[in-house]
Amino acid sequence: MGGFAPQPPSGVLAVDKPEGWTSHDVVAVVRGVLGTKRVGHGGTLDPQASGLLPVVVGTATKFADRIHEATKVYDALVRFGAETATDDREGAVTREGIVPSLAAETIEPGLAALRGVISQVPPEYAALKVGGRTAYARARSGETVALAARSVQVLRLDVIEISPPDLRLLVVCSSGTYVRAIARDLGRSLGSAAHLAALRRLAVGALEARDALTPEQLRARGREASGLLRAANEDLLTLDPRFLERSAATIVGAGESV
Repeated sequence: MGGFAPQPPSGVLAVDKPEGWTSHDVVAVVRGVLGTKRVGHGGTLDPQASGLLPVVVGTATKFADRIHEATKVYDALVRFGAETATDDREGAVTREGIVPSLAAETIEPGLAALRGVISQVPPEYAALKVGGRTAYARARSGETVALAARSVQVLRLDVIEISPPDLRLLVVCSSGTYVRAIARDLGRSLGSAAHLAALRRLAVGALEARDALTPEQLRARGREASGLLRAANEDLLTLDPRFLERSAATIVGAGESV
């Protein structure tokens, strides 16, 4: 008599996406390591960003939308002096400005205006669909893309470190918030120009980068990595209170690179 076929892996895996990788690159590695095709993710990270990428496997792919809606935490490096077409370091410079005095008292009014429920215009180079095509595809083909402002929530926007022309920020925000747009708008509010120079995602709900495995670590574990899959349930959506309560510098460690 033949034995029972093993159940395909199912659950949520916390992966630390390296800078330069696409979210799809990470999904491809997980597919190969776990030997299953049913793999997705719960929230895209831009290639130049690093950090926590929730990867959903097997029946947990049904939970991807719920994870995508969870509160997110970022360590963001804003660079003053230039605004870019993409609102990050990848784009061509579109406008320059004098670097403002990056002192706590001059920064705070600009940060305060970007906290709470705000109206945010997404970057022109965004994955949002406009007439059936992504905004970034239209922008790359030379079209002028005008995206409508939408309501997002920034629960926390605090200084980690000041190192002119850079300002490092802790951002805790709702799904749909573009940290690139926060950088752009902060530059404008301070009478300057700014873009996002670096970004690391620290958490999505209860999933954190400090507990995540890199693609190399996943490959080293092989199929045993399936033992790290977490059950796809509401517990994964609860953010650790320290991200809202502790000082920004102690959460991430000032002096460390983003």
